[in-house]
Amino acid sequence: MNVLDLIERSELKRLSERSNTRAMWMTVCNFGLIAIGFALPILWSHWLAWVASALILSGRALGLGILVHDTAHKTLFVSRSVNEWTGKWLFGGLPNVPYTAYRDGHLTHHRHAGTDKDPDLAFVDTYPAGTASLLRKALRDVSGLNGVKNLAYQLRTFTLSGQAPFICSHAMLVGILWAVGHPEVYACWWLGQIFVFPLVVRLRVMGEHGGVPDHFAADPRLHTGTTLAGPIARLLWAPNFVNFHLEHHLAAGVPSYRLKELHRLLQAKGCYDGLDCIKPSYVDVLKRCWSKTSSGHRPQAKHHAQGILNNMQ
Repeated sequence: MNVLDLIERSELKRLSERSNTRAMWMTVCNFGLIAIGFALPILWSHWLAWVASALILSGRALGLGILVHDTAHKTLFVSRSVNEWTGKWLFGGLPNVPYTAYRDGHLTHHRHAGTDKDPDLAFVDTYPAGTASLLRKALRDVSGLNGVKNLAYQLRTFTLSGQAPFICSHAMLVGILWAVGHPEVYACWWLGQIFVFPLVVRLRVMGEHGGVPDHFAADPRLHTGTTLAGPIARLLWAPNFVNFHLEHHLAAGVPSYRLKELHRLLQAKGCYDGLDCIKPSYVDVLKRCWSKTSSGHRPQAKHHAQGILNNMQ
């Protein structure tokens, strides 16, 4: 399906304009929240500050990953080279997202979305799932089991050249925390990665493609969803406009900071009328991904996944 079947060419051209100002603002906001995440346990010596820090930092790990996603599409900054450099060195380092490998895999997802060749089907092919299955998934996430699995996978695939941005970013982070006299709060990053990040990723991908009407439809409105996120969701599992995922699949060349405007335009034109592709909250996403009639047995995944995707099953 072509987005020009839904909007005018002039509208698409306007919405596809890149803005360095808006890209820089998103960058500042994400790193500002990371700074706040580490500042909390420094300024408030309480275990609740460590919990809040882990929550904020896990959300920003996803946030930086989304900025890598945007640079992979060359839509964040105006310059292609700036997109590539920031995607690799500025955004991909802390969350350990290798830019080239991620870009190649993600663009394959876009090429094959709506077909059996879509590699990201491994995220969501067990939804909708029964109550017992959903509880097992959530327990594996919050217990740290999936977080440890993710770290083990990163260690197995670790190379000095491939993880150079990771090494540099974390060395700088430790150096900064050491300079301010609190290197111990570096642990907050890993607490978030182990105990929070897997659930954050799960909620994100459930909102994007979980429990949709037809994974193999030509129309993205049937195999992709958009979720209207509130402040907490935007902070933790729907950062940087990633919740407007249907609009992104309809027009991947539109920068993330213009997806909300595209959503409103499509809605005003009645492009979502009669369809169930827009959810008002992530509670509604959970309902879509929950099968009330399931017997509760473990659903069998139809597609093999690698790395963090294994934990989505």
